[in-house]
Order: sequence, then structure tokens, then C-alpha cells
Amino acid sequence: MPLQRRLPKRGFKSTQLKYNAEVTLSALDRLGLGEVDLLALKKAGVVGQLARVVKVIKSGSLTKAVKLTGIGATAGARAAIEAVGGSVA
Repeated sequence: MPLQRRLPKRGFKSTQLKYNAEVTLSALDRLGLGEVDLLALKKAGVVGQLARVVKVIKSGSLTKAVKLTGIGATAGARAAIEAVGGSVA
């Protein structure tokens, strides 16, 4: 049996994953900022320094109005942000 058939198969892990980051609604609430962008999240240490694409997910709750600039959001997170008077741009 050849060596490549004897060894177990390994999965694929994309190298682009290190550039993506997720932020929860509760993390945004703890920040206490009115306007949030990628630079503000990096300064606060919420996302890593390599992050290029950030997406807000609906986990936790939001009590203050937050304006997101240059950050994506899931449909549930967008509804929760707009419900408290915030906006996603």
C-alpha cells in the first residue's frame, strides 16, 4: 500500500479565517461608545489586530443606541440595534 493511502486524511482550514472577527451585542454594550468602527474595536481589544472584516452577531442584549460604521451585522443583530435607536451603516 503506498504511503499517501496509508496516512489519514486531514481537513482543510482556510488561512483567511484569521482576518475575520465576530462581536456580540453584549460586547458592544460593555464598550459604552456611541459610534463604533473597526479602529475603535481594535483599540478596545475586542477584536484582534489582524482583523479586517467584523460582523456583529445577536448574542446578549443591547441597552444603548450604537451607530456602526464599516461593520456588518446579522439580521437579528441589526433588528436589535435598530430597536434601541441605533443604526448600521
